[in-house]
Amino acid sequence: MPRVPIYEYRCPQGHVFERFQRMSDPPPEECEVCGEGPLQVVLYPVAVHFKGPGFYTTDYGRGAKKKEAAATDGGEKSEKPAETEKVEKKAAEA
Repeated sequence: MPRVPIYEYRCPQGHVFERFQRMSDPPPEECEVCGEGPLQVVLYPVAVHFKGPGFYTTDYGRGAKKKEAAATDGGEKSEKPAETEKVEKKAAEA
């Protein structure tokens, strides 16, 4: 059996009913309970959960472009000690 979406409709009298129908099917013109019309489609918000420190940080690479850009900016080396760079790198990865 093919799956079809469930649509919920509300009539002017406040009756709410569900209907299984294909997206290409025309919407009902009158209420199944009282026969009134026109009907409104009832829409509900979608549950979206953003977890972690930021969803955008996982959508892109891990900084390979930053390293390439630093290497092409005149070849200047940073004057930070190696230990400081290691700590900053670990913090950036976390």
